[in-house]
Amino acid sequence: MRVLVIHAHPVEESYSAALRDVVLESLRKAGHEIDLLSLYAEGFEAVLSREERLRYHDTAANITPEIAPYVERVRAAEGIVLVHPVWNFGMPAILKGFFDRVFVPGVAFEMEEGDRGRLRRVMNNIRKVAVVTTYGGPRLRAMLVGDPPRRVARRVLYGIFRPQGRVGYHALYDMNNNGPRELDAFKLTVARRMARF
Repeated sequence: MRVLVIHAHPVEESYSAALRDVVLESLRKAGHEIDLLSLYAEGFEAVLSREERLRYHDTAANITPEIAPYVERVRAAEGIVLVHPVWNFGMPAILKGFFDRVFVPGVAFEMEEGDRGRLRRVMNNIRKVAVVTTYGGPRLRAMLVGDPPRRVARRVLYGIFRPQGRVGYHALYDMNNNGPRELDAFKLTVARRMARF
């Protein structure tokens, strides 16, 4: 399977980068073809411009030259794995900007004529989706606010892609208070999960 791995963290020496490497190695060992998209390393511009928003619904013009290569990479994928930290109970802005700019009408969905606000999903190439993420605080704190990142993964990403089976959500909570043993144990968990992707 061709898997698009999307990584969103600005520091190459981060634990997130180490998790990205575990994901890549495990997927390769399992025989998958990998396309690594490191948003920071590639200098992805996360801000949706005024011009892009004005032509957002125009499917003949909304895939600009700046986002066309990313659209091609998403369309060529059969699986997607997101690797990112949770910051302020959400995904990094650069990753949110990727969805805002690349998953436009005609790519991820179409607006149905005559039905106000009704969407039809058009992205049918993605068979599997997983998220590998870390939280600085404990799970209880995330649960008290509804754990928005988990909800986005399990509900929104599922709605966009409709993969075969559930969206895999692999999270390490309370990372700020975990020691080397817990961090290494989570890497092993991620390796096992990606081996079965």
